[in-house]
Amino acid sequence: MAKTQKSKRACGVLLPIFSLSSKYGIGSFSKEAYDFVDFLEKTGQSYWQILPLGPTSYGDSPYQSFSTFAGNPYFIDIDALIGEGLLSKADPDKYDFGGTEEYIDYERMYRHRFDLLKKAYDNIGKSKNSKTIIKEFEAFKKSRNNDWLFDYALFMALKNDNGGRAWNTWEEGIRLRKKDAMAKAKEKYKEEIDFYSFLQYLFAKQWMALKEYANKRGIDIIGDIPIYVAFDSADTWANPELFQLDKNNVPIDVAGCPPDAFSATGQLWGNPLYRWDYHKKTGYKWWMKRIAHCYRLYDVVRIDHFRGFDEYYAIPYGNPTAEIGEWRKGPGIELFDTMKKELGEKRVIAEDLGFLTPSVIKLVQRTGYPGMKILQFAFDSREESDYLPHNYTKNCIVYTGTHDNATTRGWFNDIPRQDRKFCKEYLGIRYSKEAVWAMIRAAFASVSDTVIIPMQDYLELPGNARINTPSTLGGNWVWRMKKDALSEELAQKMLDYARIYKRLSK
Repeated sequence: MAKTQKSKRACGVLLPIFSLSSKYGIGSFSKEAYDFVDFLEKTGQSYWQILPLGPTSYGDSPYQSFSTFAGNPYFIDIDALIGEGLLSKADPDKYDFGGTEEYIDYERMYRHRFDLLKKAYDNIGKSKNSKTIIKEFEAFKKSRNNDWLFDYALFMALKNDNGGRAWNTWEEGIRLRKKDAMAKAKEKYKEEIDFYSFLQYLFAKQWMALKEYANKRGIDIIGDIPIYVAFDSADTWANPELFQLDKNNVPIDVAGCPPDAFSATGQLWGNPLYRWDYHKKTGYKWWMKRIAHCYRLYDVVRIDHFRGFDEYYAIPYGNPTAEIGEWRKGPGIELFDTMKKELGEKRVIAEDLGFLTPSVIKLVQRTGYPGMKILQFAFDSREESDYLPHNYTKNCIVYTGTHDNATTRGWFNDIPRQDRKFCKEYLGIRYSKEAVWAMIRAAFASVSDTVIIPMQDYLELPGNARINTPSTLGGNWVWRMKKDALSEELAQKMLDYARIYKRLSK
């Protein structure tokens, strides 16, 4: 991936942390995560791709987070807290996390998970490792890399005190971060600030241990950086000068995509847009801090909506749809030249999907970053497609589908008859039941340096295992893998594909 990518063919698996199996309603940094790393090693994989790790807000999307720097407290391993004496074995049984083996209940998670984590915080002094924990926690709070921590923790405390309402509805003094109001809030919410900071300490400690475990077994982590941050986030509240807001910190224009063949009214994301002129004047300081933070969490970073760095779509704030808006110039290559200068050569994947203008294509080429190829986009029987494998170059990452696509089994069952016929002809299959593994084989056999396959496709799961359907609310981000899904037979088949197509990690 870019100039520092491993100079060999490789493969990996896409599986969000929340989709892991576990005992407590949502995937986490638990034993099941370590078992999954072992499975990846056993099957010859080089990469584990995950989704953003931030704390989720309304809609449960990891792309709309309360902080671009903080980690999701739901991922903290409960059994590890029991092992450290912060919780008793009986404590988790007192809380109902809801959901099923295959689906997450975020409402129950929100109502009960923090109560259990608060109990762990209250038990710090009772832990058998209390001295070590306190020492590590204090060092974590003072780390120069955590200049975001106080703002995030105070933001969460204020949000709780305001009934979960967005920060732009808070009283003026704290909404505009006036000095006296901030001083009073710091004192008033002292313990809650410490609690939310403690959760970030636990998250960082557990995630870095899991990442180290993966790296030692030859598995690199591919993480995801959304181009935009949420309006209702600590980032926007604490740094309004970075965004296109008016003097009262109300958005002027917001992010989205114009109408296209998939959406008659476009996509209204609602994220605040950046003041790129301000970022330029600072030498992109905030962006460099954000990207550097990502490379502490991940080995490779997938930059979401890469097109937005070339040109971005601006929709007047308050518009009900994305039908009215305009394209404006982004920072272009200057941001990535600054990144190279400040942070050195880094492995990057450019999410360059959708309609690409010549200037976007030129930007991707100038960075040298590999783009993405999605096999599900290839089989339109009416026209030739850049997503067909015979059109690939080595410097790309090929997927059967991503978190925003249907499972391949679900997709194949739903496409038009003529497209299905063309797909069968191209893949050289007669029966529909062969389609999923034929798609995987086409990806592995391609010239592309790297192949990433969603775990649902390896498991040949139907459409109800889809992670996300863009532009819809409810029912997204909830799928989980069954605990007995990773069979020896599947492991052998994945290993065989990695071996046959010269993609073995070792």
